[in-house]
Amino acid sequence: MATKIYIVYYSTYGHVEKIAQEIKKGADSVEGVEATLWQVPETLSQEILDKMRAPPKNSHVPIITPNQLTEADGLLFGFPTRFGMMASQFKAFLDGTGGLWRTQALAGKPAGLFTSTGAQGGGQETTPLTSITQFVHHGMIYVPTGYTLGAGMYELEKVMGGSPYGAGTYAGDGSRQPTELELAHAFHQGKYFAGIAKKLK
Repeated sequence: MATKIYIVYYSTYGHVEKIAQEIKKGADSVEGVEATLWQVPETLSQEILDKMRAPPKNSHVPIITPNQLTEADGLLFGFPTRFGMMASQFKAFLDGTGGLWRTQALAGKPAGLFTSTGAQGGGQETTPLTSITQFVHHGMIYVPTGYTLGAGMYELEKVMGGSPYGAGTYAGDGSRQPTELELAHAFHQGKYFAGIAKKLK
């Protein structure tokens, strides 16, 4: 039976989604692993999203419900930062997992995260740090990538999102897209995480 990895994300402008897609490629590269992309529900009205000039959500990626998290052998969560913390849409989704928390239905499952920020110093590390509490209360096993990417983690000549906590990108004013190195980090995270989830299963 395949090891199921659920990559669950929220993306306003598509940056987190691009990282999620690359993470899926990395996870799928591990034999015996089946990775699936999911989105959390939007909490903003279409009127507000239009004013924000947010593009339409990817209709090919289904919306997940909290109870579906129990189906996965490993969970990777992705979201943009809001003032150094996870976006409220993702927090609202996790706030709906109280029933799973009461029964500790997610305890023992490996979990990781990835993010997008507007600028350097905008939350590439504080966002994961303030999000780990979710894993702790559910009893999940946090799996950071550390420095396993190798030389790419020491890039100093180019701006690079991500950290030892997980993959990431800088969105800037929204026009900047994930770079080749950021996507390489995302692919690596998917592959690395999937290998650990497979071993734990």
